[in-house]
Amino acid sequence: MTIGDKIKKIRTFRNMTQAELGAALGWGDKGSNRLAQYETNYRVPRKDLVTEMAKILDVNPLTLHEPTTMDASELMEILFWIDEFNPGMINLFQLETYPGEKSNSSDDAAIRYHDSDSWPAHSPVGMWFNYRVLNDFLKEWTLRKEELKSGAITRDEYFEWKINWPQTCDDCGKRKPSKQWRKSNE
Repeated sequence: MTIGDKIKKIRTFRNMTQAELGAALGWGDKGSNRLAQYETNYRVPRKDLVTEMAKILDVNPLTLHEPTTMDASELMEILFWIDEFNPGMINLFQLETYPGEKSNSSDDAAIRYHDSDSWPAHSPVGMWFNYRVLNDFLKEWTLRKEELKSGAITRDEYFEWKINWPQTCDDCGKRKPSKQWRKSNE
């Protein structure tokens, strides 16, 4: 997805019109027209403008920037946007260990599932990362998706958690996030 898609999605999530965001950016009467050019990718905003938009929209600036650093944070942002524009495409699940059995004790690396499970028609492919930071983020994301599915959090809270990540991380409830994203404190 493009930077224009992201700006529009977050602007509408914040219930702002193009004119309102344009005015907040100090563009006056032509604000909605200029913003429309960015949202349709006719123009690409400068990095300092993206940072200013992120501040007004109350999101992590990395949420809007185009990928460049190729680190764990950027990978998570890419996955979050895939999830946002293609709901149900990313399915996360926690792997469980079997005490007494060694992982990868054979060349068979398949995960077994039953046809009666809610898997797609084609065989899914899984992967794991030997990267603690990324694993911790994926574990928390799995928890958030489970909370969304169970109704423990709303779709808006889930989106708020994603667009302000990593400031919204709480290590699966072990600490207070630096940015509050739940509508009510538990």
